[in-house]
Amino acid sequence: MGSDRRDRSRSRERRNSPSRDRRDRSRSKDKRNRERSKDTKRERRADGDAGQEKRRQENKNDGGRWEDKDTQYGLEVPEAKVLVTEATEEVEKEGINLGLSGALTEDSNTFNGIVIKYAEPPEARKPKRRWRFYVFKGSETLPTLHLHRQSAYLMGRDRKVCDLPIDHPSCSKQHAAFQYRMISRKKDDGTEANRVLPYVIDLGSANGTFLNNNKIESKRYYELKEKDVLKFGFSTREYVLLHENSGEDD
Repeated sequence: MGSDRRDRSRSRERRNSPSRDRRDRSRSKDKRNRERSKDTKRERRADGDAGQEKRRQENKNDGGRWEDKDTQYGLEVPEAKVLVTEATEEVEKEGINLGLSGALTEDSNTFNGIVIKYAEPPEARKPKRRWRFYVFKGSETLPTLHLHRQSAYLMGRDRKVCDLPIDHPSCSKQHAAFQYRMISRKKDDGTEANRVLPYVIDLGSANGTFLNNNKIESKRYYELKEKDVLKFGFSTREYVLLHENSGEDD
């Protein structure tokens, strides 16, 4: 019975203990503070969402001056706009002209990467008669050069572009041109007829072109006739012009 009294006394002391009351009050206060802090965070989050929504709405109503603003870090940067300008007028480029120029040209035609000094005239034609050069060096006869397969033959030291190479050092790289031209001539009855005739033209060579031992002017066509003899520079080679029927009229 004495022990029961002691237990009830201890229980009463615990209930009336001031320190226990303080602990209970402190725990209750902490709980209320935590709940209040959670409510405050919810309110701030709700206010932030409402503010962002308000700013988006203001941006839409701003007339599109600054669109798609970056507000993640409180920055508002306008989107850079690139102005694209188009030419109002198109300049038509001149295409490559592959036609015949009809005149001597410089720095206009190229072949194998080399500028050609000569361009055929509009009246250039292939011949029907089989003309050829019989080449002589002193008493030595050299191979015959056939001249009926093209309308023109470039002559000179540059083998990359010349049709008829002339290897003598006194000759120019592009020395002369042998050219067929369609020319209108009058017949004995007074009518006109077109004939394709051979011509030679010097291309401004350093040491000249000689027709029947007479030096010709440069950049000028000279008509060639059967048995005419051409020489180039100081070369002793003679180029005698004949055709397949030469000698039959003698």
